[in-house]
Amino acid sequence: MTIFLNRLISIFNSIPTDLIALLARLGIGVVFLRSGLLKLEGWDSGNTLALFQYEYQLPLIPPELAAPMAMAMELTAPMLLFAGLATRFAALALFAMTLVIEIFVYPAAFDTHAVWAASLLFLMKFGSGRISLDYLLDRRGIQRPALSR
Repeated sequence: MTIFLNRLISIFNSIPTDLIALLARLGIGVVFLRSGLLKLEGWDSGNTLALFQYEYQLPLIPPELAAPMAMAMELTAPMLLFAGLATRFAALALFAMTLVIEIFVYPAAFDTHAVWAASLLFLMKFGSGRISLDYLLDRRGIQRPALSR
Protein backbone atom coordinates (compact mmCIF):
# COMPACT_ATOMS: atom_id res chain seq x y z
CA MET A 1 0.00 0.00 0.00
CA THR A 2 2.85 2.42 0.84
CA ILE A 3 4.48 1.79 -2.54
CA PHE A 4 1.19 2.55 -4.29
CA LEU A 5 0.70 5.78 -2.33
CA ASN A 6 4.29 6.87 -2.95
CA ARG A 7 3.87 6.19 -6.67
CA LEU A 8 0.63 8.17 -6.73
CA ILE A 9 2.29 11.09 -4.94
CA SER A 10 5.13 10.90 -7.45
CA ILE A 11 2.61 11.19 -10.27
CA PHE A 12 1.02 14.21 -8.56
CA ASN A 13 4.46 15.79 -8.19
CA SER A 14 5.06 15.40 -11.92
CA ILE A 15 2.08 17.59 -12.87
CA PRO A 16 3.70 20.47 -14.77
CA THR A 17 3.56 23.82 -12.99
CA ASP A 18 3.15 25.43 -16.40
CA LEU A 19 -0.09 23.49 -16.92
CA ILE A 20 -1.41 24.54 -13.51
CA ALA A 21 -0.51 28.18 -14.25
CA LEU A 22 -2.24 28.05 -17.64
CA LEU A 23 -5.40 26.55 -16.16
CA ALA A 24 -5.37 29.09 -13.32
CA ARG A 25 -4.97 31.98 -15.78
CA LEU A 26 -7.72 30.77 -18.10
CA GLY A 27 -10.13 29.69 -15.37
CA ILE A 28 -10.03 32.80 -13.22
CA GLY A 29 -9.77 35.03 -16.28
CA VAL A 30 -13.05 33.67 -17.65
CA VAL A 31 -14.81 34.27 -14.31
CA PHE A 32 -13.88 37.94 -14.26
CA LEU A 33 -14.30 38.50 -18.01
CA ARG A 34 -17.87 37.17 -17.90
CA SER A 35 -18.64 39.54 -15.04
CA GLY A 36 -17.13 42.45 -16.96
CA LEU A 37 -19.11 41.59 -20.08
CA LEU A 38 -22.33 41.50 -18.04
CA LYS A 39 -21.52 44.94 -16.66
CA LEU A 40 -20.79 46.22 -20.16
CA GLU A 41 -24.05 44.74 -21.45
CA GLY A 42 -26.01 46.48 -18.68
CA TRP A 43 -24.20 49.79 -18.98
CA ASP A 44 -26.55 51.59 -21.39
CA SER A 45 -29.68 50.44 -19.58
CA GLY A 46 -28.36 51.69 -16.25
CA ASN A 47 -28.43 48.21 -14.72
CA THR A 48 -24.72 48.23 -13.96
CA LEU A 49 -24.84 51.52 -12.09
CA ALA A 50 -27.99 50.38 -10.25
CA LEU A 51 -26.12 47.26 -9.05
CA PHE A 52 -23.44 49.45 -7.52
CA GLN A 53 -26.00 51.84 -6.04
CA TYR A 54 -28.33 49.30 -4.45
CA GLU A 55 -26.65 45.91 -4.17
CA TYR A 56 -22.87 46.28 -4.04
CA GLN A 57 -22.73 49.56 -2.05
CA LEU A 58 -18.99 49.88 -1.53
CA PRO A 59 -17.80 52.16 1.26
CA LEU A 60 -15.79 55.26 0.32
CA ILE A 61 -16.15 54.79 -3.45
CA PRO A 62 -19.23 56.33 -5.06
CA PRO A 63 -21.17 54.01 -7.41
CA GLU A 64 -20.50 56.34 -10.36
CA LEU A 65 -16.78 55.67 -9.93
CA ALA A 66 -16.87 52.07 -8.68
CA ALA A 67 -18.97 50.74 -11.58
CA PRO A 68 -16.70 51.84 -14.45
CA MET A 69 -13.56 50.96 -12.45
CA ALA A 70 -14.79 47.44 -11.76
CA MET A 71 -15.93 46.95 -15.33
CA ALA A 72 -12.62 48.20 -16.73
CA MET A 73 -10.67 45.90 -14.41
CA GLU A 74 -12.84 42.90 -15.28
CA LEU A 75 -12.41 43.52 -19.00
CA THR A 76 -8.66 44.23 -19.05
CA ALA A 77 -7.05 42.05 -16.37
CA PRO A 78 -8.43 38.79 -17.85
CA MET A 79 -6.95 39.70 -21.23
CA LEU A 80 -3.56 40.09 -19.56
CA LEU A 81 -4.03 36.72 -17.85
CA PHE A 82 -5.03 35.01 -21.11
CA ALA A 83 -1.91 36.33 -22.80
CA GLY A 84 0.24 35.69 -19.76
CA LEU A 85 1.39 39.32 -19.81
CA ALA A 86 2.07 41.16 -16.54
CA THR A 87 0.41 38.14 -14.97
CA ARG A 88 1.50 38.75 -11.40
CA PHE A 89 0.20 42.32 -11.47
CA ALA A 90 -3.10 41.40 -13.14
CA ALA A 91 -3.53 38.65 -10.54
CA LEU A 92 -2.77 41.14 -7.75
CA ALA A 93 -5.44 43.54 -9.05
CA LEU A 94 -8.03 40.76 -9.27
CA PHE A 95 -7.01 39.46 -5.85
CA ALA A 96 -7.64 42.92 -4.37
CA MET A 97 -10.98 43.00 -6.16
CA THR A 98 -11.80 39.55 -4.76
CA LEU A 99 -11.06 40.79 -1.23
CA VAL A 100 -13.34 43.79 -1.71
CA ILE A 101 -16.12 41.55 -3.02
CA GLU A 102 -15.71 39.12 -0.13
CA ILE A 103 -15.51 41.75 2.60
CA PHE A 104 -18.03 44.34 1.42
CA VAL A 105 -20.35 42.77 -1.16
CA TYR A 106 -20.88 39.03 -0.67
CA PRO A 107 -19.28 37.95 2.63
CA ALA A 108 -21.31 34.74 2.65
CA ALA A 109 -19.62 33.56 -0.57
CA PHE A 110 -16.30 32.70 1.02
CA ASP A 111 -16.21 29.27 -0.63
CA THR A 112 -16.30 30.80 -4.11
CA HIS A 113 -13.93 33.64 -3.28
CA ALA A 114 -11.43 31.28 -1.64
CA VAL A 115 -11.18 29.31 -4.91
CA TRP A 116 -10.62 32.56 -6.82
CA ALA A 117 -8.03 33.68 -4.26
CA ALA A 118 -6.16 30.36 -4.46
CA SER A 119 -5.79 30.68 -8.24
CA LEU A 120 -4.75 34.32 -8.00
CA LEU A 121 -2.27 33.69 -5.17
CA PHE A 122 -0.73 30.86 -7.19
CA LEU A 123 -0.24 33.22 -10.13
CA MET A 124 1.14 35.97 -7.90
CA LYS A 125 3.67 33.57 -6.37
CA PHE A 126 4.68 31.41 -9.33
CA GLY A 127 3.93 33.62 -12.32
CA SER A 128 2.38 32.71 -15.63
CA GLY A 129 4.51 29.70 -16.56
CA ARG A 130 6.27 29.00 -19.83
CA ILE A 131 3.13 29.20 -21.96
CA SER A 132 2.96 32.98 -21.77
CA LEU A 133 4.24 36.28 -23.06
CA ASP A 134 5.83 36.89 -19.66
CA TYR A 135 8.06 33.88 -20.25
CA LEU A 136 8.99 34.96 -23.77
CA LEU A 137 9.84 38.48 -22.58
CA ASP A 138 11.80 37.12 -19.64
CA ARG A 139 13.87 34.91 -21.96
CA ARG A 140 14.84 38.00 -23.92
CA GLY A 141 15.83 39.80 -20.73
CA ILE A 142 13.06 42.38 -21.08
CA GLN A 143 11.16 41.51 -17.94
CA ARG A 144 12.41 41.11 -14.42
CA PRO A 145 11.94 39.37 -11.91
CA ALA A 146 12.65 35.87 -13.14
CA LEU A 147 9.88 33.29 -13.04
CA SER A 148 10.12 31.02 -10.02
CA ARG A 149 9.07 27.41 -9.93
